[in-house]
Amino acid sequence: MIRTKVGYAGGTTPAPTYTRIGDHAETVEIEFDPSRITFEELVELFWEEQDPTRPSFSTQYRNALFWYTPEQERIAKASRERLEARLGKPVGTSLEPAGTFTPAEDYHQKHALRGTPALMEEFLAMYPGGQGNFAASTAAARVNGYLGGWGSALQLAGEIDGFGLSAAGRRLLERIAGNLPLEKACPLPARTHGPR
Repeated sequence: MIRTKVGYAGGTTPAPTYTRIGDHAETVEIEFDPSRITFEELVELFWEEQDPTRPSFSTQYRNALFWYTPEQERIAKASRERLEARLGKPVGTSLEPAGTFTPAEDYHQKHALRGTPALMEEFLAMYPGGQGNFAASTAAARVNGYLGGWGSALQLAGEIDGFGLSAAGRRLLERIAGNLPLEKACPLPARTHGPR
């Protein structure tokens, strides 16, 4: 994945916010490189990371998979049908057109990174006065993913030079992410990044 942002989608309320979300759902927008991971692979990962048979308990926190194109809709529906056949019961997760994605407020972005103050300070220094740029940063998204337990030690070693971290920041990230498996199939493809 290239980057992620949390925000609001699937609703009609103009300019939703956390306190005025209306009919939107809280969601994550994923920007990905289809030459490295396909939408279909992302959908399969989505099903693995939640209980798809659980009904939604609110509009804001509903189980939903959002799509942008007719092809993504077709892939999502076919995947859900295969999952229902495999489980032998209906899937409660809705499939919906994303509509307009509205990024959430800055304080909602990059949760795992925000929970690591020393690394967060480094990123805020890279993006002075512009947290919107921080939220859109590929490096911040990748570091956030590693801090959240995604990826592998080999992937991290292959791209840590591109994150712009100090020597102390690199050591801290390597120590925190030290429990990652050496290798594993994961939606964080190893690659070195250019400018953040």
